[in-house]
Amino acid sequence: MTEQVEYVENVVVGSGFGGSVAAFRLAEAGREVCVLERGRAFGPGDFARDPWQGASAFWDPSEGRHGVFDVWSFRGLDAVVSAGLGGGSLIYANVLIRKPPEWFVKYQPFGGGYEAWPISREDLEPHYDAVEKMLDAQRFPEGAPGFESVLKTAAMRDAARALDRARDFELPKLAVTFRPEPGKDFGVGLPIVEGSYPNYHKKDRVTCTLCGQCDLGCNFGAKNTLDHTYLSAAKNTDNADIRVRTEVRRIAKAGDGYLVSYVVHDEEHGDGRPHPTRALEERRIRCRRLFLAAGSLGSTYLLLRNRDELPGLSTSALGTRFSGNGDYLAVLKGARRPLHASVGPVITSALRTPDSVETRSGSTRGFYVQDAGYPMVLNWLVEARYGLPFRLLRFSVRRAWAQISRNPKSELSSALAQVLGDGATAASSTPLLGMGRDVPDGVMRLNRRQFLAIDTNSRSSKAYYAGVREQMQALAEVLGAELKDGFWTTLHRSVTVHPVGGAPMGTTIQEAVCDHLGEVFGLDNLFVCDGAVMPGPVGPNPSLTIAAFSDRMVEAVLNDRTRSPMRSRQLS
Repeated sequence: MTEQVEYVENVVVGSGFGGSVAAFRLAEAGREVCVLERGRAFGPGDFARDPWQGASAFWDPSEGRHGVFDVWSFRGLDAVVSAGLGGGSLIYANVLIRKPPEWFVKYQPFGGGYEAWPISREDLEPHYDAVEKMLDAQRFPEGAPGFESVLKTAAMRDAARALDRARDFELPKLAVTFRPEPGKDFGVGLPIVEGSYPNYHKKDRVTCTLCGQCDLGCNFGAKNTLDHTYLSAAKNTDNADIRVRTEVRRIAKAGDGYLVSYVVHDEEHGDGRPHPTRALEERRIRCRRLFLAAGSLGSTYLLLRNRDELPGLSTSALGTRFSGNGDYLAVLKGARRPLHASVGPVITSALRTPDSVETRSGSTRGFYVQDAGYPMVLNWLVEARYGLPFRLLRFSVRRAWAQISRNPKSELSSALAQVLGDGATAASSTPLLGMGRDVPDGVMRLNRRQFLAIDTNSRSSKAYYAGVREQMQALAEVLGAELKDGFWTTLHRSVTVHPVGGAPMGTTIQEAVCDHLGEVFGLDNLFVCDGAVMPGPVGPNPSLTIAAFSDRMVEAVLNDRTRSPMRSRQLS
């Protein structure tokens, strides 16, 4: 019997900031679109919190894990990305910062290559506006009733002033709901009034509860994630077919379009027991236009694995310009004032250090330093790490002496309170997250076993990371705190939650995989619309720029401004 192959005009692989925006814009314009997302849907209340749920929070379908966190490990580098409907928006820190105009460098050489952006801030400006509106971007309401308990924001502001850096400090826009509906007062944990259609999950949502759990997935629905916004809007048009647990394995050129092969991870196989995913039956779908939005790692991996089936693909540029977006994590410990990092959204403020392309002097590569919170449970771990062992030893010695001396006093309340301590270390500590323009000289490739590998140069961005740490150290000194590096630094490894590059855009097929609209050179109607298309580090949190790029790309597609206009004939 001949296999029946579906046909859909547009297929989007992945549902992160690139894929969700593309799906909505196409569906809104009346175009048929099918979204293939490997992970499952996570609505309010679905994210793991309890210890017995911990293992289920990770993604590894071959081991029966269908969770949201997907951790990749390479030589000298680890990367944390997301698997779930809404992509990285499920576990990011909500920050929406526009890439500074000067950081769209036209030509900046580095050892063995150069960074060049074929687009400008002006090109993206209207699309930044559109994305911010859709995500209901708003700044943290510092000082508003109910939000006074967030202390780290004021501490960062005061530190910036003390360093004479007030002009570089900002409260960035966040994709978080702080008021129940437009025009109403800010409030904590208030029921959110939905718009003209329900959210994708049809579950109740409330405004930010200041729980510090943004990066674990928001169980209250306060984050304006892509499933609550773009994907809900796309579904409401009736033109979008959104499929979860569908992992794309192969893509190939097929006539005037593309053939996409994928497998389905059944819900029953997410039980934590090994499952032979290689034996899963592949299903196929044909399309006129194919949009890759599986993230920098996922999209580049698909192109590398299937390059023989994609004649015309730039093999010289594929896998190049990889960058971790300069991510660097450290901790301020023991400040003179309380910071309460576990209270509030994960990130509320940002301090920007200008780039030499702005100052026209030196060789500084610009970066941001942001406050970074964490869930309240980590406060107990901080206290356990610093001081608790000594307090337990002291308690044990005193109790042993009480037994030996037959101390008649049996009341232990004060002694137990001393074991717990005053919590001063946890209250006065907070993580700091740095990100910026590291050198994009990483190369993605396939190893002998056809797994993804990344080669990075630990020396090329050494000066950049030294600058980030120097700024963090200055903040620590002003606040009377000690700066502690993360354990990755101790292990001489870097970690990124913002991988970009691998299928960079540019002006020619010799230097890039895609053109300035994300269309792959040599392969009409194949687009890359996620972090893989970035030709270098975005600098600030990449999500907004990726979404704006995708919005611009689809607008060009709809207006027939690409190499392959929409009026082209359909597949036969």
